[in-house]
Amino acid sequence: MDIRESETGVVRVFHLDLPPEAIERYITQAGTGEWPLMYGLGAKKLSSAFVDVVDMRDLGQMPLTTYLHEAYSVPVEEMRADAPRLNALRGHVIVLPSQAFARTAQSITARTPLRWVGTYAEPRGQAITPPLRSQGAKGVVGTKPGKTAGGGSGADPRLVRWLILGVLIIVLSSVITVLSGGR
Repeated sequence: MDIRESETGVVRVFHLDLPPEAIERYITQAGTGEWPLMYGLGAKKLSSAFVDVVDMRDLGQMPLTTYLHEAYSVPVEEMRADAPRLNALRGHVIVLPSQAFARTAQSITARTPLRWVGTYAEPRGQAITPPLRSQGAKGVVGTKPGKTAGGGSGADPRLVRWLILGVLIIVLSSVITVLSGGR
């Protein structure tokens, strides 16, 4: 299976055929960097944060197809042909969304104890809202530097002069107070 660096929206499902006591060792990356799951996939890079190991007993009465639909938004129609096989799986299943491959182009080949079950596409997002029509949403493009969208050059120059004059009066009165000894 080839995985593109830019791949998104794909979910791969693998069955893990190991006894329950061997699962934890297989799916956990050791402090030395050794990771049987990565070797079993033949992967160059794998992000443990996106590896989903599902104990089928934990799903209770929920079929695997329902889990994939609810957890990964895989459309039911996408899995329809594989549903009997997916829902008949026992033991542990590994679900790998595109993010699990850490945006690294690579070819993977499942080796024992892994068995590839299926690859499914998540739905693509679609814009369902109409474009905004208000004047405020349109904005103004191409104003000249120093000019506002209304055509002016910012603050009223008279207001700026009065503010500067006010600040000067406050500073001068403070200086006079200090020089006269605070009286």
